[in-house]
Amino acid sequence: MRVLVTGGCGYIGSVLVRRLVENERVSEVVVLDSLSGGSPRALLGVADDVEFKRGSVCDEAAVESAMENVDRVIHLAAITGADSTHDRRRETRAVNVGGTENVVKAAGVAGVETVVFASSCNSYGRTERTNIDETVTPNPLNPYAESKLEAERLVDEAAAEHGFSATSLRMSTNYGYAPGVRFNLVVNRFVFQGLTAQPLTVYGDGKNWRPFIHVRDAARSYEHAAMHPERWSESRYNVGSTQQNYRIKDIARIIDQELEVDLEITFLGDEQPGPSYHVSFDRLDETGYEPEWTLRDGIQELSERFRSDPNPIASTVVSTTAPSQVVSHNDP
Repeated sequence: MRVLVTGGCGYIGSVLVRRLVENERVSEVVVLDSLSGGSPRALLGVADDVEFKRGSVCDEAAVESAMENVDRVIHLAAITGADSTHDRRRETRAVNVGGTENVVKAAGVAGVETVVFASSCNSYGRTERTNIDETVTPNPLNPYAESKLEAERLVDEAAAEHGFSATSLRMSTNYGYAPGVRFNLVVNRFVFQGLTAQPLTVYGDGKNWRPFIHVRDAARSYEHAAMHPERWSESRYNVGSTQQNYRIKDIARIIDQELEVDLEITFLGDEQPGPSYHVSFDRLDETGYEPEWTLRDGIQELSERFRSDPNPIASTVVSTTAPSQVVSHNDP
Protein backbone atom coordinates (compact mmCIF):
# COMPACT_ATOMS: atom_id res chain seq x y z
CA MET A 1 0.00 0.00 0.00
CA ARG A 2 0.99 3.65 -0.41
CA VAL A 3 1.10 5.55 2.91
CA LEU A 4 1.20 9.32 3.43
CA VAL A 5 2.74 10.73 6.61
CA THR A 6 2.24 14.43 7.26
CA GLY A 7 4.92 15.90 9.52
CA GLY A 8 7.22 13.00 8.68
CA CYS A 9 10.38 14.99 9.45
CA GLY A 10 9.31 15.64 13.04
CA TYR A 11 10.00 13.77 16.25
CA ILE A 12 7.63 10.80 15.92
CA GLY A 13 7.64 11.03 12.14
CA SER A 14 11.39 10.50 11.96
CA VAL A 15 10.91 7.09 13.62
CA LEU A 16 7.61 6.19 11.96
CA VAL A 17 8.81 6.77 8.40
CA ARG A 18 11.70 4.34 8.95
CA ARG A 19 9.30 1.70 10.25
CA LEU A 20 7.01 2.11 7.27
CA VAL A 21 9.89 1.87 4.81
CA GLU A 22 10.79 -1.50 6.35
CA ASN A 23 7.19 -2.72 6.45
CA GLU A 24 6.61 -5.41 3.81
CA ARG A 25 3.00 -4.33 3.35
CA VAL A 26 4.03 -0.80 2.33
CA SER A 27 5.06 -0.22 -1.27
CA GLU A 28 5.77 3.50 -0.95
CA VAL A 29 5.96 6.15 1.77
CA VAL A 30 5.06 9.76 0.98
CA VAL A 31 6.14 12.49 3.40
CA LEU A 32 4.56 15.93 3.43
CA ASP A 33 6.43 18.38 5.66
CA SER A 34 6.86 22.15 5.58
CA LEU A 35 10.31 21.92 7.27
CA SER A 36 9.41 24.95 9.37
CA GLY A 37 10.18 22.95 12.50
CA GLY A 38 11.47 19.59 11.34
CA SER A 39 14.62 18.96 9.33
CA PRO A 40 15.32 16.79 6.27
CA ARG A 41 18.18 15.35 8.34
CA ALA A 42 15.47 13.31 10.06
CA LEU A 43 15.18 11.22 6.89
CA LEU A 44 18.90 10.49 6.48
CA GLY A 45 19.35 6.86 5.57
CA VAL A 46 15.85 6.42 4.13
CA ALA A 47 15.55 9.43 1.82
CA ASP A 48 15.98 7.28 -1.30
CA ASP A 49 13.03 5.15 -0.20
CA VAL A 50 10.67 8.05 0.46
CA GLU A 51 8.77 10.39 -1.83
CA PHE A 52 9.29 13.72 -0.10
CA LYS A 53 7.02 16.66 -0.79
CA ARG A 54 7.76 19.97 0.85
CA GLY A 55 4.59 21.79 1.76
CA SER A 56 2.26 22.79 4.56
CA VAL A 57 -0.97 21.06 5.46
CA CYS A 58 -2.46 24.57 5.30
CA ASP A 59 -1.85 24.54 1.54
CA GLU A 60 -4.78 22.70 -0.07
CA ALA A 61 -2.92 22.16 -3.33
CA ALA A 62 0.11 20.68 -1.54
CA VAL A 63 -2.11 18.30 0.43
CA GLU A 64 -4.05 17.23 -2.66
CA SER A 65 -0.80 16.55 -4.54
CA ALA A 66 0.61 14.47 -1.69
CA MET A 67 -2.66 12.51 -1.43
CA GLU A 68 -2.59 11.15 -4.99
CA ASN A 69 -2.95 7.34 -5.10
CA VAL A 70 -2.59 7.09 -1.32
CA ASP A 71 -4.24 4.20 0.55
CA ARG A 72 -3.58 5.16 4.18
CA VAL A 73 -2.84 8.48 5.89
CA ILE A 74 -1.10 9.13 9.21
CA HIS A 75 -1.63 12.78 10.04
CA LEU A 76 1.04 14.01 12.48
CA ALA A 77 1.73 17.57 11.30
CA ALA A 78 0.77 20.14 13.93
CA ILE A 79 1.79 23.14 15.97
CA THR A 80 3.12 21.60 19.18
CA GLY A 81 4.17 22.90 22.58
CA ALA A 82 0.96 23.44 24.52
CA ASP A 83 2.18 26.27 26.75
CA SER A 84 3.55 28.27 23.83
CA THR A 85 0.24 28.16 21.97
CA HIS A 86 -1.33 30.69 24.34
CA ASP A 87 0.73 33.30 22.47
CA ARG A 88 -0.08 31.97 19.01
CA ARG A 89 -3.68 30.90 19.14
CA ARG A 90 -4.51 31.89 15.56
CA GLU A 91 -1.51 30.07 14.08
CA THR A 92 -2.24 26.98 16.17
CA ARG A 93 -5.84 26.81 15.01
CA ALA A 94 -4.89 27.45 11.38
CA VAL A 95 -2.48 24.52 11.30
CA ASN A 96 -4.06 22.05 13.71
CA VAL A 97 -7.68 22.60 12.68
CA GLY A 98 -7.45 24.09 9.19
CA GLY A 99 -4.65 21.74 8.19
CA THR A 100 -6.59 18.71 9.43
CA GLU A 101 -9.64 19.86 7.49
CA ASN A 102 -7.53 19.96 4.32
CA VAL A 103 -6.12 16.50 5.01
CA VAL A 104 -9.42 14.73 5.64
CA LYS A 105 -11.14 16.52 2.76
CA ALA A 106 -8.40 15.48 0.36
CA ALA A 107 -8.47 11.95 1.79
CA GLY A 108 -12.16 11.72 1.03
CA VAL A 109 -11.76 12.95 -2.55
CA ALA A 110 -8.80 10.61 -3.16
CA GLY A 111 -10.65 7.54 -1.88
CA VAL A 112 -8.25 6.87 0.99
CA GLU A 113 -9.10 3.76 3.03
CA THR A 114 -7.87 4.80 6.48
CA VAL A 115 -6.89 7.98 8.34
CA VAL A 116 -5.02 7.88 11.65
CA PHE A 117 -4.94 11.22 13.45
CA ALA A 118 -2.43 12.33 16.08
CA SER A 119 -4.39 13.73 19.02
CA SER A 120 -3.35 14.22 22.64
CA CYS A 121 -4.13 13.24 26.22
CA ASN A 122 -3.43 16.91 26.99
CA SER A 123 -7.08 17.50 26.13
CA TYR A 124 -8.13 16.08 29.52
CA GLY A 125 -6.82 19.20 31.22
CA ARG A 126 -6.41 19.29 34.97
CA THR A 127 -8.37 16.85 37.11
CA GLU A 128 -7.99 15.02 40.41
CA ARG A 129 -9.61 11.95 38.89
CA THR A 130 -7.34 9.01 38.09
CA ASN A 131 -7.59 6.36 35.38
CA ILE A 132 -9.25 8.72 32.91
CA ASP A 133 -10.70 6.80 29.99
CA GLU A 134 -12.00 7.88 26.60
CA THR A 135 -15.54 8.42 27.91
CA VAL A 136 -14.44 11.29 30.17
CA THR A 137 -15.38 14.73 28.87
CA PRO A 138 -12.16 16.61 28.01
CA ASN A 139 -11.36 19.93 29.65
CA PRO A 140 -8.74 21.59 27.41
CA LEU A 141 -6.66 24.29 29.11
CA ASN A 142 -4.72 25.65 26.14
CA PRO A 143 -5.19 26.39 22.42
CA TYR A 144 -3.19 23.28 21.52
CA ALA A 145 -5.62 20.94 23.31
CA GLU A 146 -8.62 22.88 22.03
CA SER A 147 -7.40 22.54 18.46
CA LYS A 148 -6.80 18.81 18.82
CA LEU A 149 -10.35 18.23 20.05
CA GLU A 150 -11.81 20.28 17.21
CA ALA A 151 -9.67 18.38 14.73
CA GLU A 152 -10.90 15.05 16.15
CA ARG A 153 -14.45 16.09 15.31
CA LEU A 154 -13.42 16.99 11.76
CA VAL A 155 -11.88 13.55 11.33
CA ASP A 156 -15.09 11.90 12.57
CA GLU A 157 -17.29 13.98 10.27
CA ALA A 158 -15.14 13.34 7.21
CA ALA A 159 -15.02 9.60 7.91
CA ALA A 160 -18.82 9.49 8.14
CA GLU A 161 -19.22 11.53 4.97
CA HIS A 162 -16.66 9.77 2.79
CA GLY A 163 -16.76 6.26 4.22
CA PHE A 164 -13.12 5.80 5.19
CA SER A 165 -12.13 4.29 8.54
CA ALA A 166 -10.57 6.72 11.00
CA THR A 167 -9.30 6.87 14.54
CA SER A 168 -7.72 9.54 16.75
CA LEU A 169 -4.85 8.51 19.01
CA ARG A 170 -4.71 10.57 22.18
CA MET A 171 -1.01 10.25 22.74
CA SER A 172 0.83 10.35 26.06
CA THR A 173 3.81 12.66 26.56
CA ASN A 174 6.70 11.38 24.48
CA TYR A 175 10.29 10.84 25.54
CA GLY A 176 13.37 9.12 24.11
CA TYR A 177 15.90 9.49 21.36
CA ALA A 178 14.92 9.85 17.70
CA PRO A 179 16.51 11.42 14.60
CA GLY A 180 14.15 14.38 15.05
CA VAL A 181 14.56 14.54 18.83
CA ARG A 182 12.85 17.41 20.68
CA PHE A 183 13.95 19.06 23.91
CA ASN A 184 10.77 20.87 24.93
CA LEU A 185 9.38 17.61 26.31
CA VAL A 186 9.86 17.11 30.02
CA VAL A 187 11.91 13.88 30.14
CA ASN A 188 14.19 14.85 27.26
CA ARG A 189 14.66 18.32 28.70
CA PHE A 190 15.44 17.03 32.19
CA VAL A 191 18.02 14.56 30.87
CA PHE A 192 19.59 17.31 28.77
CA GLN A 193 19.70 19.64 31.79
CA GLY A 194 21.11 16.91 34.02
CA LEU A 195 23.93 16.09 31.63
CA THR A 196 24.85 19.76 31.23
CA ALA A 197 24.88 20.52 34.98
CA GLN A 198 21.72 22.62 34.88
CA PRO A 199 19.10 22.49 37.66
CA LEU A 200 15.87 20.65 36.90
CA THR A 201 13.07 23.19 37.13
CA VAL A 202 9.70 21.83 38.28
CA TYR A 203 6.66 24.10 38.15
CA GLY A 204 4.43 24.08 41.23
CA ASP A 205 4.92 21.22 43.68
CA GLY A 206 5.46 18.63 40.96
CA LYS A 207 2.45 16.56 42.02
CA ASN A 208 0.67 16.89 38.67
CA TRP A 209 0.25 13.63 36.76
CA ARG A 210 1.22 12.85 33.17
CA PRO A 211 1.24 9.59 31.20
CA PHE A 212 4.45 8.93 29.26
CA ILE A 213 5.42 6.85 26.22
CA HIS A 214 8.69 6.27 24.38
CA VAL A 215 8.79 7.83 20.92
CA ARG A 216 9.43 4.43 19.30
CA ASP A 217 6.36 3.00 20.99
CA ALA A 218 4.38 6.02 19.82
CA ALA A 219 5.55 5.44 16.24
CA ARG A 220 4.63 1.75 16.52
CA SER A 221 1.10 2.66 17.60
CA TYR A 222 0.52 4.84 14.52
CA GLU A 223 1.91 2.13 12.26
CA HIS A 224 -0.23 -0.52 13.95
CA ALA A 225 -3.40 1.57 13.65
CA ALA A 226 -2.74 2.26 9.97
CA MET A 227 -1.92 -1.36 9.13
CA HIS A 228 -4.73 -2.91 11.20
CA PRO A 229 -7.67 -0.47 11.17
CA GLU A 230 -10.09 -3.31 11.93
CA ARG A 231 -8.45 -3.65 15.38
CA TRP A 232 -8.70 0.10 16.01
CA SER A 233 -12.44 0.35 15.47
CA GLU A 234 -13.15 3.05 18.09
CA SER A 235 -12.93 6.73 17.18
CA ARG A 236 -10.67 7.50 20.18
CA TYR A 237 -7.84 5.70 21.92
CA ASN A 238 -5.64 6.81 24.78
CA VAL A 239 -2.15 5.59 23.86
CA GLY A 240 0.36 4.80 26.57
CA SER A 241 0.80 2.52 29.57
CA THR A 242 -0.87 2.55 32.98
CA GLN A 243 2.53 1.81 34.55
CA GLN A 244 3.91 4.99 33.00
CA ASN A 245 1.60 7.48 34.70
CA TYR A 246 4.03 9.58 36.73
CA ARG A 247 3.99 12.73 38.82
CA ILE A 248 6.46 15.29 37.44
CA LYS A 249 8.40 15.36 40.72
CA ASP A 250 8.91 11.60 40.39
CA ILE A 251 10.23 12.04 36.85
CA ALA A 252 12.90 14.37 38.24
CA ARG A 253 13.73 11.88 41.00
CA ILE A 254 14.06 8.94 38.60
CA ILE A 255 16.31 10.94 36.25
CA ASP A 256 18.46 11.88 39.24
CA GLN A 257 18.84 8.17 40.06
CA GLU A 258 19.50 7.00 36.51
CA LEU A 259 22.05 9.65 35.55
CA GLU A 260 24.02 9.11 38.77
CA VAL A 261 25.02 12.75 38.94
CA ASP A 262 24.41 15.30 41.67
CA LEU A 263 21.34 17.09 40.34
CA GLU A 264 19.75 20.21 41.73
CA ILE A 265 15.95 20.07 41.57
CA THR A 266 14.24 23.46 41.89
CA PHE A 267 10.52 23.71 42.63
CA LEU A 268 8.81 26.92 41.52
CA GLY A 269 5.86 26.83 43.91
CA ASP A 270 4.30 30.03 42.60
CA GLU A 271 4.24 28.84 38.98
CA GLN A 272 1.21 27.11 37.48
CA PRO A 273 2.15 23.44 36.91
CA GLY A 274 -0.22 23.08 33.96
CA PRO A 275 -2.48 20.13 33.13
CA SER A 276 -2.62 17.05 35.33
CA TYR A 277 -4.16 13.79 34.12
CA HIS A 278 -3.73 10.16 35.16
CA VAL A 279 -4.92 8.05 32.23
CA SER A 280 -6.41 4.58 31.69
CA PHE A 281 -5.39 2.51 28.66
CA ASP A 282 -7.84 -0.38 28.97
CA ARG A 283 -9.38 0.32 25.56
CA LEU A 284 -5.94 0.21 23.95
CA ASP A 285 -5.47 -3.36 25.19
CA GLU A 286 -8.25 -4.48 22.83
CA THR A 287 -6.20 -3.54 19.75
CA GLY A 288 -3.38 -6.01 20.40
CA TYR A 289 -0.85 -3.19 20.62
CA GLU A 290 1.16 -2.51 23.77
CA PRO A 291 4.17 -0.31 24.57
CA GLU A 292 7.54 -2.01 25.07
CA TRP A 293 9.83 0.66 26.54
CA THR A 294 10.08 1.69 30.19
CA LEU A 295 10.88 5.19 31.37
CA ARG A 296 14.16 4.10 32.92
CA ASP A 297 15.25 2.40 29.70
CA GLY A 298 14.45 5.57 27.77
CA ILE A 299 16.45 7.74 30.17
CA GLN A 300 19.43 5.41 29.91
CA GLU A 301 19.23 5.47 26.12
CA LEU A 302 19.18 9.28 26.04
CA SER A 303 22.10 9.44 28.46
CA GLU A 304 24.19 7.00 26.44
CA ARG A 305 23.45 8.77 23.16
CA PHE A 306 24.38 12.18 24.48
CA ARG A 307 27.46 11.06 26.36
CA SER A 308 28.85 9.15 23.39
CA ASP A 309 27.94 11.78 20.80
CA PRO A 310 27.44 15.38 22.00
CA ASN A 311 26.43 16.57 18.54
CA PRO A 312 22.71 15.82 19.03
CA ILE A 313 22.72 18.20 21.99
CA ALA A 314 24.61 20.91 20.17
CA SER A 315 22.46 20.64 17.06
CA THR A 316 19.15 20.82 18.90
CA VAL A 317 19.74 23.59 21.42
CA VAL A 318 18.29 26.17 19.04
CA SER A 319 15.15 24.10 18.46
CA THR A 320 14.23 24.18 22.14
CA THR A 321 13.37 27.85 21.81
CA ALA A 322 12.12 27.93 18.25
CA PRO A 323 9.10 30.27 18.12
CA SER A 324 7.13 28.12 15.67
CA GLN A 325 7.06 24.41 15.00
CA VAL A 326 4.91 22.66 12.43
CA VAL A 327 6.24 19.19 13.02
CA SER A 328 5.25 15.74 14.12
CA HIS A 329 2.76 15.65 16.93
CA ASN A 330 3.87 15.08 20.51
CA ASP A 331 2.04 15.73 23.67
CA PRO A 332 4.04 18.45 25.51
